[in-house]
Amino acid sequence: MQAFTVHKGLVAPLDRENVDTDLIIPKQFLKSIKRTGFGPNLFDELRYLDHGEPGMDNSKRPLNPDFVLNKPRYQGASVLLARKNFGCGSSREHAPWALDQYGFKVIIAPSFADIFFNNSFKNGLLPIRLSEETVSELFEEVNATEGYALTIDLEKQVIITPTGREISFEVEPFRRYCLLNGFDDIGLTLRQADKIKAFEEARLAKMPWLVA
Repeated sequence: MQAFTVHKGLVAPLDRENVDTDLIIPKQFLKSIKRTGFGPNLFDELRYLDHGEPGMDNSKRPLNPDFVLNKPRYQGASVLLARKNFGCGSSREHAPWALDQYGFKVIIAPSFADIFFNNSFKNGLLPIRLSEETVSELFEEVNATEGYALTIDLEKQVIITPTGREISFEVEPFRRYCLLNGFDDIGLTLRQADKIKAFEEARLAKMPWLVA
């Protein structure tokens, strides 16, 4: 997993509450046994005017011109601004996969569903909870300013707006440590590889029949 320290990115405003995981990545795309390729179908029901299915050529599908991610001013956005209860619904890990593979690195909202919130950290996404008032202020600024970008400094736990205003946010220390160092669950385990190897060698020396 790539380490997250400081990120500056264009902000896309998704002005919806209760965005569930089936809206983030519809259920028909969960048939894949791979962990890649979900970005083109992020928010599929909102991005396209037809019904999407796995294997379709998305470049030939009709786009919804009213959807925020299809508007020219938000192309290349890597910070998603949303309303409360983002990521509710099922526990599918494909939701943070799709967001990450589209290009998002940070999701800002007043609140998140617990499982989505946890899955995001495990997949290198940074979900940031801010007050509804602050989020509404950011929506106003984004809508009023084309090219609106935020700088997110995880080490200092601050968001810096284009005017230089700093907005503090909190991240649980262990999650912050893992993101700053690029450790997912496997990466954390592999840090103990020498101890694991020594334990296995000692165990097999005492019980050689285990490999017979």
